[in-house]
Amino acid sequence: MPDLLVDVEGGVATVTMNRPEARNALSDEMRSLLCDWMHRLELDDEVKVVVLEGAGDHFMAGGDVKGMVSAIEREPAEIEQHFNLRIHDLHPIFYAMRRMAKPIIAKVRGAAAGAGVSFALGCDLVVASEDAFFVLAYVNIGTTPDGSSTFQLPRNMTIKQAMEMTLLGDRVSARRAYEIGYVNSVVPADALDAEVAGLAHRLASGPTFVLGQAKRLLYASLGNQWETQLQAEAESFARCAARGDFREGVTAFVEKRKPRFTGG
Repeated sequence: MPDLLVDVEGGVATVTMNRPEARNALSDEMRSLLCDWMHRLELDDEVKVVVLEGAGDHFMAGGDVKGMVSAIEREPAEIEQHFNLRIHDLHPIFYAMRRMAKPIIAKVRGAAAGAGVSFALGCDLVVASEDAFFVLAYVNIGTTPDGSSTFQLPRNMTIKQAMEMTLLGDRVSARRAYEIGYVNSVVPADALDAEVAGLAHRLASGPTFVLGQAKRLLYASLGNQWETQLQAEAESFARCAARGDFREGVTAFVEKRKPRFTGG
């Protein structure tokens, strides 16, 4: 079986990291497939929403630490070059996730550790089961975080909470992650599949072009000046207003009925 599975149904693409025997730790094959598929899904007009999950009992246990043993037997300069290249290989995945004009939902059960935290943070919405936990474990193996987590953490919680998670490397429960703003919702383990499926289909049946534009506006705001953001809002609103879903939304509001969006 490949280290990544992708299934598309009803406009929802489910991307499953598929190494359950290793808690879905990131392999070279998984990294390559994630990069390829995130780009494919970004450009696939049939896909309206993406769900990222892990096979088995865990979301993702981060990098394959056991696989790093041979790399650390080299000379320091070689080690530095090796890991610099490997980490840069991850970046196109996160670029595609951020750039994709479609909502991405992380469905988290069990462990989200190391890069698993980064992949959950890289999604737009995070739904976790009550037994899920998050641990930014880099300090425990003597290095610093990657996968854009040092950019994302202070933007999802306070800087003090980000420092605590990064410097201590302790587990953060799903409930605590919800309290500090890292997780959107926490549900019983046996309700996770249904909760995420319902959310994905709700988004897929919405004004999907609008959702993509809204995602871009929100992420752009993290780096824009106030005036730039206001201009971007005006341009986006006007662009959306010229499309069919705006006409349908306004008409449905006046007629006091539920809108029937098509994504157009």
